[in-house]
Amino acid sequence: MENSQKILKQMKELKNKVEGFRSLEAEYEDLTTLIELGLEENDDSIYKEALALAKKFTSDFDNLRISTLLSGEYDSNNAIVTLHSGAGGTEACDWVNMLFRMYSRWAEKKGYGMEILDYLEGEEAGIKSVTFQLNGENAYGYAHCEKGIHRLVRISPFDSSGRRHTSFASCDVMPEIDDDMELDIDPEEIRVDTYRSSGAGGQHVNKTSSAIRITHIPTGIVVQCQNERSQHKNKDRAMKMLRAKLFERKQEEQLQRMQGIRGEVKDIAWGSQIRSYVFHPYSMVKDHRTNEETGNVQSVMDGNIDQFINAFLIYKATGSSSV
Repeated sequence: MENSQKILKQMKELKNKVEGFRSLEAEYEDLTTLIELGLEENDDSIYKEALALAKKFTSDFDNLRISTLLSGEYDSNNAIVTLHSGAGGTEACDWVNMLFRMYSRWAEKKGYGMEILDYLEGEEAGIKSVTFQLNGENAYGYAHCEKGIHRLVRISPFDSSGRRHTSFASCDVMPEIDDDMELDIDPEEIRVDTYRSSGAGGQHVNKTSSAIRITHIPTGIVVQCQNERSQHKNKDRAMKMLRAKLFERKQEEQLQRMQGIRGEVKDIAWGSQIRSYVFHPYSMVKDHRTNEETGNVQSVMDGNIDQFINAFLIYKATGSSSV
């Protein structure tokens, strides 16, 4: 049954790719027909219609072109995303809350399902940390482009003096890994703790200690899950998260051995950000890896981050943020 589900998933992914290409072909044929008709009829009213169709075709073409860059082994998998507050105290917790809203909006636009796996409120406001899973085709392929430190510059709503503050938050992304992947976890090397679930926003508070925290003793990796009401289900989800974390570390170690370098651990603070979001004294969002930027900060915070994701995918494939 599990194997048949995997095959059906692969078939759906391939079918979507073929349908996407055929749809693009149809758009191109419609566009060329409309242009030819406009030229024959010498009708200016067709110009605006053709221009709108051309704009849509270009956008759909770019999206399909970008999707071909998702060739990694796990790019088509679901994604597990963790946001952590960094330097900045209450400001940083509020910044995590803003990022969580941004990614929620982005996931909705992409048609991805979202499940909150773990949620820890800030002491005064916002979110100290949140882990959620994005379910959908190529969720990891796109979401992994957001991995890194995100920096916010704005006038603080928590500062009565109206001073400008800088806050940081980290975004960690890993693929959901299949249970049949070869990765042995020794039961003697993990510690399982239970605690009472708080739930997002204080909702769905459990009266029993159903939330699960698993610590992998050799590496110090800690994962938590409180999404399900069942302790058993939370443990299963937490084990999946641990497998993904261990797999990610294994890949990084292999890459480091191949390159002969030591991995750099970045603090959630100055000098290590991948992207800056400036609300004051001017409006700009800039990705420091690709130099992609926009002055429409509100649009980005509403989930329109594809321009940064696409630029990074092109950058990874070609070494440049444009082709």
